[in-house]
Amino acid sequence: MPTTRDEVLLGVDTGGTFTDFVAFEDGRLRVHKVLSTPAAPERAILRGIEEMALDPARLRVIHGSTVATNAVLEGKGAATAFVTNRGFADLLTIGRQARPELYRFCAAPRRPPVPPSLCLETGGRLAADGRELEPLTEADLRALRRAVEEVGVEAVAISLLFAHLDERSERAIARAMPDGVFVSRSSAVLPEQGEYERGIATWLNATVGPRMQGYLDRLRGALAPAPVAVMQSAGRTVAAEQAAEHGVQLLLSGPAGGLMAARWLGETTGHRRLMSFDIGGTSTDVALIDGEVGLTNEGAIAGYPVAVPQVDMHTIGAGGGSIARVDAGGLLQVGPESAGADPGPACYGSGGSAPTLTDANVVLGRLYPDASLGGSLTLDVAAAEAAVAGVGSALGMGPVDCARGIVRLAVERMARALRVISVERGHDPADFVLTAFGGAGGLHVCELAEAMGMQRAMVPRNAGVLSAQGMLVAPPGRQRSLGLRGRLERVGESRIAAELERLRAGAAAELAAEGVGLPRARFSLDLRYEGQAFALGVPWTGDCAAAEAAFHARHEARFGHAMDAPVELVAVRAGLEGAPRPVRMPEWPAGVAARPIQVASLPGFDAPVPVFDREALASGQRVAGPAIIAEPVSTTWVAPGWTLEVDRFGNLLLDR
Repeated sequence: MPTTRDEVLLGVDTGGTFTDFVAFEDGRLRVHKVLSTPAAPERAILRGIEEMALDPARLRVIHGSTVATNAVLEGKGAATAFVTNRGFADLLTIGRQARPELYRFCAAPRRPPVPPSLCLETGGRLAADGRELEPLTEADLRALRRAVEEVGVEAVAISLLFAHLDERSERAIARAMPDGVFVSRSSAVLPEQGEYERGIATWLNATVGPRMQGYLDRLRGALAPAPVAVMQSAGRTVAAEQAAEHGVQLLLSGPAGGLMAARWLGETTGHRRLMSFDIGGTSTDVALIDGEVGLTNEGAIAGYPVAVPQVDMHTIGAGGGSIARVDAGGLLQVGPESAGADPGPACYGSGGSAPTLTDANVVLGRLYPDASLGGSLTLDVAAAEAAVAGVGSALGMGPVDCARGIVRLAVERMARALRVISVERGHDPADFVLTAFGGAGGLHVCELAEAMGMQRAMVPRNAGVLSAQGMLVAPPGRQRSLGLRGRLERVGESRIAAELERLRAGAAAELAAEGVGLPRARFSLDLRYEGQAFALGVPWTGDCAAAEAAFHARHEARFGHAMDAPVELVAVRAGLEGAPRPVRMPEWPAGVAARPIQVASLPGFDAPVPVFDREALASGQRVAGPAIIAEPVSTTWVAPGWTLEVDRFGNLLLDR
């Protein structure tokens, strides 16, 4: 829907520690942070809007939500019944029979996603070619309804074998379900082959649906009359009214915002090849952006595959709140446990006593005593030193050396994550600009770049709230797919074109309901060599020969060889994208180069280290490390050997 001149765009990113806000009003960007309220995320959002003195009557809110993610990670989704064909009630429990710990013969059994008592069987079975093997009868439908009423669930996930070839039986089951029960169909959630992946996606969609519905209803009611949209995992937004129906597509809602902001930033500054790392309070997300944000359908959450399209990123449990400890073998470990928002790191002064990565930076002086976190939290330096000293004594070292060890270990874990999305896929990190954001990103950007052999880095303007800023620049859109299997040349161009048009029309109708007209469409095919288990996506231009040639080239680039073998089509995909919202990055003022606001005495440095106010730096100003760049929502550590320059948009460009 177009943005009117009088509207205020508000991006909101709910994280594990902070809830971030970026408002775009009259050509200006305003940022804000408040502590998150995990039990009721809307409370933090309302508090932030009140503190920013924003009028809901003028707002248009775009929200990155963690409600769906937390429901899965914490096992607090809605009680869900799983409906499938007779003989396949244990489909989700068996899974792919993959063993996460290959050499551990006595691994504890994993709790099944759906208890056996809630796995229901029925008719309506299809063969792999779509032929009916067992009909779905009226007696089946009556029995299913009675069973659902007896078990008393909030949601039902319907996943019949090969339902993506003919969805009529799933639709009939959905119509037969009791009123008030949230219903999720595999033929709507993930109409592709792979009974386990399709079943898991349908169950995830069902179990988070009621939680998302309740949360979004409360949020919309509290923000009325402001319209609310939600970021999807694929980096496009969806109206809140439609979001709960597609809960499985919201599992990477917040992190997707950061990548969309990074893409927009690359287009604005001319740095289109970026390696991003987003360090929040609980985790670090890394991704590679080569002009566009890559998508994948091979994601996972809590050990379950998530085969719906999502931004291609790698996540590790290392953030500013990651707790440092000594393990049973006497080795220092950092994360994945986090101090979260309450009580948070020891330096928050909120009762936390466990040492964290943030506390280590306080001990090293990089977060200097007069700094504040989130613009309002005053640092408790003594508490941070005491917490780190406790771990240090167990290792036989002082607090400063222990703090250095905590930082080095956390940086190495982050570097390993970056290698997964770069070196392991054939990319040279030196060809990219390391782009750091999140509240703790700027503190570690130089050391991480050195660990990756990179010479250039960037800390964006508003880096501490960049995911919230990404909500503003992400366009409305949809991703749709359909399993369509057969040799590429046998399926043919006309059949492919017809199925893609059907997907496009359905997605365009949903966008039209949001007021989005004439969306741009991009089509692609999932292809593989016959006999392979994994497919690669290639663009579809209407020509089978061109698609096959593109597949051979991509296979060779990814795996080092191409094969003289038939190419098989697995699925067709349509991505629709509306016009982005009219957000512009205001230019940073030029002027007299800023002088340090103070100097800090850092352990290990003979001379005092200058501290600069980022807001006072002039466009084009250069600062040689070591130096600290302070701002209300984050801090940047310019390490020795690095030089910082402020570009015309206020981004910090770092060179080694």
